[in-house]
Amino acid sequence: MNYRKLWIALGMVMAVSFAVLGGVGIKILTSAPPIPAQVLVAGGTALFDGRDIQGGQGVWQSIGGQEVGTIWGHGSYVAPDWSADWLHRECMFILDRWAQAAGAPNYAGLGVEQRAALQARLQLLMRTNTYDPATRAITLDPVRAKAFENLARHYADVFSNGRSEYAIPRGAMSDPVKLRQMNAFFWWTAWAASTNRPGSDVTYTQNWPHEPLIANQPTSGTVVWSIASFVLLLAGVGGMVWYFGSQPRTVAGELLPESDPLLGLRPTASQRATAKYFFVVAALWVVQVGLGAIVAHYGVEGSGFYGIPLDRILPYSVARTWHLQLGLFWIATSWLATGLYVAPAVSGSEPKGQRLGVDLLFGALIFVVVGSLAGEWMSIQHKLGNLWFWFGTQGYEYVDLGRFWQILLFIGLTFWLWLMWRALKPAIARREENHSLLLMFLLSSIAIPLFYAAGLMYGERSNLVTAEYWRWWVVHLWVEGFFEVFATVVIAFLLTRLKLLSVVTSTRAVLFSTVVFLSGGIIGTFHHLYFAGTPNVVLGLGAVFSAMEVVPLVLIGFEAWENIRLARSRQQRIWVTAYKWPIYFLSRLRSGISWGPGSSASSSIRRSRFITCRG
Repeated sequence: MNYRKLWIALGMVMAVSFAVLGGVGIKILTSAPPIPAQVLVAGGTALFDGRDIQGGQGVWQSIGGQEVGTIWGHGSYVAPDWSADWLHRECMFILDRWAQAAGAPNYAGLGVEQRAALQARLQLLMRTNTYDPATRAITLDPVRAKAFENLARHYADVFSNGRSEYAIPRGAMSDPVKLRQMNAFFWWTAWAASTNRPGSDVTYTQNWPHEPLIANQPTSGTVVWSIASFVLLLAGVGGMVWYFGSQPRTVAGELLPESDPLLGLRPTASQRATAKYFFVVAALWVVQVGLGAIVAHYGVEGSGFYGIPLDRILPYSVARTWHLQLGLFWIATSWLATGLYVAPAVSGSEPKGQRLGVDLLFGALIFVVVGSLAGEWMSIQHKLGNLWFWFGTQGYEYVDLGRFWQILLFIGLTFWLWLMWRALKPAIARREENHSLLLMFLLSSIAIPLFYAAGLMYGERSNLVTAEYWRWWVVHLWVEGFFEVFATVVIAFLLTRLKLLSVVTSTRAVLFSTVVFLSGGIIGTFHHLYFAGTPNVVLGLGAVFSAMEVVPLVLIGFEAWENIRLARSRQQRIWVTAYKWPIYFLSRLRSGISWGPGSSASSSIRRSRFITCRG
């Protein structure tokens, strides 16, 4: 069977999508909100400098970062968004000072016209960009300097004495120097959210957060691209319904083998060695669920767990960090182990020493999991000093583990790829009917370590925009993207080995579904970066292409019924009955989580069901 057109389509989607992602990425990184060399008060007095801002970002990261509130909307939601909270408090401080100078007790005590006049004055003050590229300095009005000192005292109290309503324990950060640095960082994020880009009337964060006091409201581009994405979504839905309706339905009476094709298979030594991976997956899942309950309870009782002062040994930031990391660990472990199990079955042979490689990888995995979790706890508990970035927590959601552990995990993924290659190589060399499916298996395996490496592209003192850009490569492309492609190929191989699908049908379905998914999924990465200090083009691309990611979901009803009909009709062989519930499970579960297109599990199920129904 010739799959040339599908391969060309896949190649074009990949080439164009990554050209856009990379090209716009350069624009994102070069137009990020600048970190000034100095922040001056009118008259020349230095308030703080760029080293304080970068140091403060590190302080924030070391105590949990995005696991303690949010910045520009990214993070956890028990504590406030520090950029939005700072911005509003600064605005109110300035308005109250001006009102008091006018003889009123505060801003609320003024008349409507006086409040409107002060608000217009505030908008001009806050949104005017006073950054000088020549001197790399930002100059502030004296009233903003007074606001900074006032808010610095407020946030020092929050982090040193704790806040139960924020799930921040006492002593989260008590060092006066580090507290001032962290306040400088909070101020900078609020400055970027309230200051117009040069030559524009829109802030660095696309007028986010909503703050009526300075006219931070949705931009015209936000409205236009929202409408455009909705129109394109409807067009995509119509196209997918037409395509599905034009395809011939499965012949219900197709004959199957007399016995289960997998019944007589004897697992190889390396396949048997993967069993322990799945025990670890189960254990990590159980622990993650338990931590999820603790994290949820912190939203109600921010200083403990039903009266137990749990925050002294397991604060919210640690519990949430572990909860997210364990989720990534068990998902990745399950698919890596599945790949190691399937590869020898696909090739029909096992390379010498494969079991030893599987065992070594398992030991390395345990080391990284335990070491990284311990490091995260030690960092947040102030036990690592300046080594927090390398051995503790980076403070960014989903890539929290320290850089040392991150590098080790990348090495482990590369070693896993080598194990996969040596197992698949004989089958690829034979160029049999399933050659294209094997190539997809290999390419999706290569993508797993490749896209995880994106998390190594920023450093300890990188601009927050740089870190966010590369972080979402890991979250969106690694976890939500190419792991799903890998999962689709693995499931296709299993269905062909069961003789439920032909190789031709499976290969066409895998290639087609990958083209459809990635055509929206790669550029759709931008929908995570709307308000992360990025230019307006990100808003348009993210809105349109992330909407297209939802298009395949319209086939849920068709596919669910097709799967159920297929399962019922093929029970003409008793052995197929044993697989009835897995097929039902995929159908029912997919219907239940259909509106989670960002979830790697939901998308994998969606695409595996597409393969099954196409068979």
